[in-house]
Amino acid sequence: MQARNYQRELDAIIADLEKEGRVPRLLLHSCCAPCSSYVLEYLSRYFEITAYYYNPNITDEEEYRKRADELARLIREMEFIHPVTYREGPFEGERFLKAVRGHENAKEGTSRCEICFRLRLFETARAAKEGWRDKAGRTVHPGGFDYFTTTLTISPLKNAAVLNLVGEEAGRQYGVPFLPCDFKKKGGYARSVELSAKYGLYRQNYCGCVFSKR
Repeated sequence: MQARNYQRELDAIIADLEKEGRVPRLLLHSCCAPCSSYVLEYLSRYFEITAYYYNPNITDEEEYRKRADELARLIREMEFIHPVTYREGPFEGERFLKAVRGHENAKEGTSRCEICFRLRLFETARAAKEGWRDKAGRTVHPGGFDYFTTTLTISPLKNAAVLNLVGEEAGRQYGVPFLPCDFKKKGGYARSVELSAKYGLYRQNYCGCVFSKR
């Protein structure tokens, strides 16, 4: 079976949106500011975006806070064609550790990483459908996004095919289409490095979990 070209699929969706003159609402799972920089620059031409920082794989709370704050700063400082807002998910390091129990020694890019992708993308799909509530149970955002997707495919170290398949499965479960993506294409990763330098972004040297750090 021929491998899918996710960038070509995204190009086709964008072309249809431009013909229709629509600007859909997109919930963008954002792993960090450097990876988000190019994706936000690119997709904000076509979508109204909420960047959703939900990354329970980052079990060091200081590191979690540093990456979250840097993403929020980037969004404040960048200029966009259509609005971009920021939404931070809860710090749930224990949830990640429980999910990957038994896979601690798996090689990078194998079973532990897929479990991590599923945890983050299914939660993003749920939020895209249902929105968020505050601690008192009051709705603070109603959800109802047209699409969701993730910045993770910009990394040369992440398997875009697995990410797209997990995203599509999550989308089917919650009824929100996953926007196909392979953001490293079209010079995306190189542009993220340029934007990181321009905005002086903190660029971490590991994905976030204690196992990749080790």
